[in-house]
Amino acid sequence: MFARVLGPFLVIVDLAAVLRASHMPALLSDFSSSSAWPWISGAFILIAGLVVVALHQYWHGPAAIIVSALGWLIVVRAVLLLFFPDTLMSLADSMIGATAWWVAVCGVAALIGVYLTYVGWAPERHRPAAHATDASRDVTPAV
Repeated sequence: MFARVLGPFLVIVDLAAVLRASHMPALLSDFSSSSAWPWISGAFILIAGLVVVALHQYWHGPAAIIVSALGWLIVVRAVLLLFFPDTLMSLADSMIGATAWWVAVCGVAALIGVYLTYVGWAPERHRPAAHATDASRDVTPAV
């Protein structure tokens, strides 16, 4: 289920970031100009990350590993926003300066999002049909 949410989110946000690359320095400047924005964002991001971490404790299979890792990365990002906003903003500012690098990172994240979207929304193929338990089969008939 988390792949159904995180997949499209990654595709949409990363595609928007790449298409609006020229706006990112101003957006980062506006975001970091007030100490309230990192705090409020960090709090909301933390709750989202904790929901993923608490409800998705699966580390088997590529999609499950990606979702679990993303949950933990979201928590780490939130903690950094809450406790070390200046350090995180400085790192983000240096990344914004290296446009080709972060565009490539956004491209990889968008591809991961496409994969998660596919895994989350594609119908399950070749899955064995679930056998309904037939109570009468397991009970010896009384004659």
